[in-house]
Amino acid sequence: MSIKDELQHVKEELSSDEKLLESAFKLERFYKKYKILIWGFLLLLVVGFGGNAAWEAYRQNKLAAANDAFLALQKDPADQAALAKLQANNPKLLALFQLHQALTDGSADRLKALEGSSDPIVADVARYHAGLLSGHPVDSVYYHDLSVIEEAYADLKAGKKSSARDKLSLIAETSPVAKIAQLLKHATLELK
Repeated sequence: MSIKDELQHVKEELSSDEKLLESAFKLERFYKKYKILIWGFLLLLVVGFGGNAAWEAYRQNKLAAANDAFLALQKDPADQAALAKLQANNPKLLALFQLHQALTDGSADRLKALEGSSDPIVADVARYHAGLLSGHPVDSVYYHDLSVIEEAYADLKAGKKSSARDKLSLIAETSPVAKIAQLLKHATLELK
């Protein structure tokens, strides 16, 4: 290699080092300018992930406590400590447990108390079953077709065949209780 080539090689090397140093200075200027924002963003990330982990741990702890209380209530439904623990940790599960107990016991009073539940499913099911126990069918969102069949059956028992037929025609053929509705419709036929 000649001296000229070596000089050219040294110039290129110095030029690339100069560009690297220039990039480092630009990065340093950028860091100084946005240092607060960069550290704030990093702090926000750490706090966000830490807060999320803490919230998840808290939620899992509440679920575990509610599960323990629920298992204790299944063994002994009269356990007041487990009842209070379940109320504090998962009120919806408590309402469901109370609904199950009321349905198992056939207690109309307990069902009436659950009609005011904040859970709409529990309230609707409690209202429907309380109506069954009292002998007065109640329309239900979740048991709509069954309540129609019960009303039609009550009409049949009272001799109101046309009213029963009208009510049974409200049940769709795709309903799970469509076969029962068809059987009851046959009972409304009048032979001449």
